[in-house]
Amino acid sequence: MDRNVRTNCIKPALLFFLITLAAILRALPAPAAGTETLTVAGGCFWCVESDFESVSGVIGAVSGYTGGSTANPTYDQVTKGGTGHYEAVQITFDPNLVSRAKLLEMFFRSVDPTDPGGQFCDRGESYRTAIFVSNSGEKAIAEAAKADAQRVLGQTVVTPILNHSAFYPAEAYHQDYYKGDKLVLTRFGPKRQKNAYKAYRKACGRDARVKQLWGGKAPFAGS
Repeated sequence: MDRNVRTNCIKPALLFFLITLAAILRALPAPAAGTETLTVAGGCFWCVESDFESVSGVIGAVSGYTGGSTANPTYDQVTKGGTGHYEAVQITFDPNLVSRAKLLEMFFRSVDPTDPGGQFCDRGESYRTAIFVSNSGEKAIAEAAKADAQRVLGQTVVTPILNHSAFYPAEAYHQDYYKGDKLVLTRFGPKRQKNAYKAYRKACGRDARVKQLWGGKAPFAGS
């Protein structure tokens, strides 16, 4: 085949390919741009995940472990103590829809930040409250939220503001536990995960204590 003929055949084919590729790329969902993360510890991570995934502007929440020195810890290791890790939740959100300051305001009003020994029925170092920050700007926002919580309560807030460290997602069965349908054996008998979660939350007294502490300012109590 003549070289010019080959060239003339290739050019239309290449153009068609580029047009098709561009159409495919336009049809693909755009990657999340401008999202931010907030990592907090508020006792049982099932509860924190459940609360914040209900907030408009929050894209998702992942239960996990952070703040300690043990790499890739297991749930059993963390709850036994000695790892230094907290049960924590990493919240991904769109700052155009909900601000970090608002999420932290909600966080403080969803826990008992005056309790240094755990949260509600869950006791021990892994169940303490904490906020994790990555830079001076995040630290300033967290400090302002903490000062506001202390002013509103009129009590000392013991929740520390800590430097961000490695975050290890918890085991798969912990993720979205609050809405799972798997049948599990609990102290309340066999229950679907979502029902087991509701029974645990009520028995632990989380909402009752939050309501007692924050009254009408509690954003999630009863959810």
